[in-house]
Amino acid sequence: MDTARRNSVQGRSQLKGRQPEAVALQQVRELIGSAPPDGHRRDLLIEHLHQLNDHYRALFERHLVALASEMRLALAEVYEVASFYHHFQILRDDQIAPALTVRVCSGQSCAMARSATLRAGMQAVPEPSIRVLAAPCLGRCEQAPVALVGQRALGHASLETLLEVAATELMAVGQAAKDLLPNKHLIGYEAYRRQGGYALAAAVVNGEQNADDVIARMEGSGLRGLGGAGFPAGRKWRIVRGQSAPRLLAVNIDEGEPGTFKDRTYLERDPHRFLEGMLIAAQVAGTEACYIYLRDEYHDARRMLSSEIEALQADPPCPLPHIELRRGAGAYVCGEESAMIESIEGRRGEPRLRPPYVAQVGLFGRPTLEHNFETLYWVREILEKGPQWFNSFGRQGRHGLRSFSVSGRVKLPGVKLAPAGISLQELIDEHCGGMADGHRLYAYLPGGASGGILPASLSHLALDFDTLQPYGCFIGSAAVVVLSEHDLARDAALNAMQFFAAESCGQCTPCRVGTAKAAVLMQAPVWDMATLDDLCTVMFDASICGLGQAAPNPVRSVQKYFAHEIGG
Repeated sequence: MDTARRNSVQGRSQLKGRQPEAVALQQVRELIGSAPPDGHRRDLLIEHLHQLNDHYRALFERHLVALASEMRLALAEVYEVASFYHHFQILRDDQIAPALTVRVCSGQSCAMARSATLRAGMQAVPEPSIRVLAAPCLGRCEQAPVALVGQRALGHASLETLLEVAATELMAVGQAAKDLLPNKHLIGYEAYRRQGGYALAAAVVNGEQNADDVIARMEGSGLRGLGGAGFPAGRKWRIVRGQSAPRLLAVNIDEGEPGTFKDRTYLERDPHRFLEGMLIAAQVAGTEACYIYLRDEYHDARRMLSSEIEALQADPPCPLPHIELRRGAGAYVCGEESAMIESIEGRRGEPRLRPPYVAQVGLFGRPTLEHNFETLYWVREILEKGPQWFNSFGRQGRHGLRSFSVSGRVKLPGVKLAPAGISLQELIDEHCGGMADGHRLYAYLPGGASGGILPASLSHLALDFDTLQPYGCFIGSAAVVVLSEHDLARDAALNAMQFFAAESCGQCTPCRVGTAKAAVLMQAPVWDMATLDDLCTVMFDASICGLGQAAPNPVRSVQKYFAHEIGG
C-alpha cells in the first residue's frame, strides 16, 4: 500500500458509515461525561440512552451516532438496543420530539376501569405536543385506571385530572427535575437504624453469625422465590456460594406482570428492610457486588431508593459490597432472570438458553445470585424470629405468608398479606371488604396475565405454589385480578394475549408469531379451536422462556371453564 493511501486509512474514524457531528458529540459528552482512560463501560449503554432520552425527550439519530462513537461501539449495536425498549423513542434529526408523553395503562384491571375511554379522550385533545400511548401494566392496579404523565404517576385518573396534570407537566418542560414529594409512610435510613435495622446484617458481615447457620435457617423457613418461579431461597444461596469467585448478586424489581404491584408497595414504605436482606444474602453467598434492576415506570421509587442507598453508603453499619441501581426501559420480558441480566449488561433483554444457569454463568459471565425484591424483603424477619415463625402461618396444609396484589371488582384492592393456602373467597371476604357494590364473583386470575383464569366455582382452592397446576393455572407472583358478572373471561384472555404479543422479545418464532396470531383469532365471535390448540401447543413446547410458555394459559382456561363465551 502506498504511503498516501496508508495515511488516509489510518486517519479515518473507526466508525463506518455516518460520522459523528461535533455538536452532537459535545452534547453527548455533557450528559454522560468524558470517557475515562479505559473508555466508557459497555454495560452502561442503556443508562446513557436514558440520559439522552430524558434530556431531549427522544433519541435523535445524530445523538445515537455520537454515542456509538464515544463508546466505541457499532452504530447498529446501539440502535438495536435502543429500538428494543418501549420507553425509547428514536427520531430522525428533522423530526420534533413531543413535549410530553402520556401513557395510559391497558392492563386488565385498568381495562375494567375503562382506561380505553380515558386514552381515547386524551387522544382527541387537539394538542400536538402531547403523545398519548397505550401502555402495559404500570404497577398500580389498585388505583385503576392509571396513567403516567411524563414521569409522574397518576392513579384513579379521570380525563379532567389527566388534562390538569398534563398542563402542569407541559409548563415544567425544560426545568430541573422536581424534588420528591414527601412520603409520610417512608421509613428512611435514620428511622430504620433507630428501630434496630442493619444490626443483623452487621453481625453477619462481621462474622458474628455463621453463614452455614444462616443458610440452614433460610432453608428451614421454606421461603421460596416470590417473583413467580418459587425456587427455594436458602438452596439458591447454597448453590451460588459453592461456585467459584468472583460472584455477583442481581435483584429483580422489574415487576411487569399485569396485576402485580406488591414490590412497589413495600419498596415505597420500607426500602431498608429489603436492602438489609440484600446485604445478608450478598455476604452469605459471597458476592462482591449487587446490581438492583428497577422498572422504569417507578420513577419516584427510583429517586427515593437512590437517595436511601446514598444515605446507607454515607454512614455504613458494616463494610458494604459495591451497589449499582439500574433502570429498566419498558420491557416485560426483562422480568425473566437471564433477560434482566442481558439488560444490566447493556444489551437487548432477550432470554438466554439454558444450561448454563444464571447461578453458574450469570451477570458478566460470573456465578450470580438472582432474587426478587420481596424474597429479600423477608430475610431479616425470618432470621430474627426464626423459621418456625414463618412456617406457623398457613391454611389447607400450606406454610408461610404470601403478599397478594389484589385488584379488580373488590371493595378494598391493594397488597394483602395473608397465610399461604388461603382461598380466593377467604381473601376477598377477610382482606378486601367483599366484592364491590353491584358485583358478584364470576372469575379470577390467580397469577396475573400468565397464571390462567379460574371460575367462581373454584374460589375455594388453596392459593399457593404447586396448588393450581392441576387446574391449568399457577400463582406466579400472586397477582389476583377479580372479575364479576359484568366481565367476560374471554375479554381477559384476549387482553393477556395482546399483552404477550406486544411484549414478546421476538427472539423465538413460536412466541413472536404465536402470540400475535392467537390475539387475532381470539377476536372472532367463535374461536377457531383447532388452530388455537395448535398455536398453544407450539408456544408451550418450543418457546425459549416463560413468556411464550405461559401465554397459552388464559386461552386454555377459557376453553376449559368458559366455553359458553366462545361458541364451544
